[in-house]
Amino acid sequence: MDPRINPFSPGAGSPPPKLAGRSALLQEAGLALDRMRRGLHTRSMVLVGLRGTGKTVMLNRIEALARQDGALTVVLEAGEERSLAELLAPALRQILYRLGLEAPSGNQTRRALRVLRSFAGSFKLQPGLGGFDQELAVDPEAGAADSGDLAADLFSLLDAVAAAAVERQSAIVFCLDEMQLLREKEASALLAAFHRIHERRQPLILIGASLPQALGWAGRSGAGAERLVDFPELDALSSADAAEALQIPARGLGATFSPEALTRAVELSSGYPYFLQQWGYEAWNQAAGPVIEFGDIESAAPRVVERLDHSFFRLRFDRLRPREKDYLRAMASLGQPPLRSGEVAERLGVKIQSIAPVRDSLIRKGLIYSPAYGETAFTAPFYGEFLLHVYSDEPASAPDQP
Repeated sequence: MDPRINPFSPGAGSPPPKLAGRSALLQEAGLALDRMRRGLHTRSMVLVGLRGTGKTVMLNRIEALARQDGALTVVLEAGEERSLAELLAPALRQILYRLGLEAPSGNQTRRALRVLRSFAGSFKLQPGLGGFDQELAVDPEAGAADSGDLAADLFSLLDAVAAAAVERQSAIVFCLDEMQLLREKEASALLAAFHRIHERRQPLILIGASLPQALGWAGRSGAGAERLVDFPELDALSSADAAEALQIPARGLGATFSPEALTRAVELSSGYPYFLQQWGYEAWNQAAGPVIEFGDIESAAPRVVERLDHSFFRLRFDRLRPREKDYLRAMASLGQPPLRSGEVAERLGVKIQSIAPVRDSLIRKGLIYSPAYGETAFTAPFYGEFLLHVYSDEPASAPDQP
């Protein structure tokens, strides 16, 4: 069929033509946004799931809903190289200017900018941060957000920004992706600050997205983050929802999947949204049409595997150190995770203590996570299969190499 009108959209964060199986979560998020705008008690939300479950797509959809409802929105992505203060400060400056710094009724907005200046000084933000220093031509607000304690100062800053939003009869929605890359102390401070904001029924809310690591640091948080914030988990779609995600876009263009093809595509993708889009895309291009048959799914398989290898799996693996690669290969060779850390150490022929830093590094990099104490699993579906069929012939490095 004509690839120019192929409805499927594989790619990280790319919105699917049919967002199936997520209506309940969208309703939950919409309710939280609505209660926040009305000054009623609500809670921030962090979407949690493996790679390929559509967290970023959902985050973007919720942001669009908030924007359509008149809220000011900020879309951010955590990274390994930037602290939380460096991430938030330019975004808050932008929000304050959008609220209207020069407006006659902007007293709270001007105060919030002074508090932001105090916050920037307290955490020694580097000059030239997105034009941040040049535009903060105000004196700091003495005694506000300047203690050096991130949790306390972050709340003081958000509280000042919330007062500015109230003054301008507005609401602010922070959308933060890749939250697993935050340091645990930063994440704890952020969630605790937003919880205090919600206790005051102020018009700010955080909608985040994270790999399952978030559940780990939330549980370890001294602030009891798992009680302060909702953590809805995104998993693979049900068979019915997965079939709908493929069939409805095809029918919209006069095509259809045969029952056998639909069953096979859902089976091969295990219902994960990212993989469904890849199978739909390649099967569409493979089929003569207008019916996508079982044979088209089978014929598309080599292309699907090739695309997933290069666009989904290989990039992160190729940036790893040799010992980290060895750890992942050992996991893959042991079968279906979760696995005990001792099993991996035994397969590598080393003591468990010697590879604990390797495991910790892989967790920080988002390749694996710990679903329970002492257990390890991949953060991406089919990652073990990828390792086995692509790298099985490569020689492993010596286990005691640095």
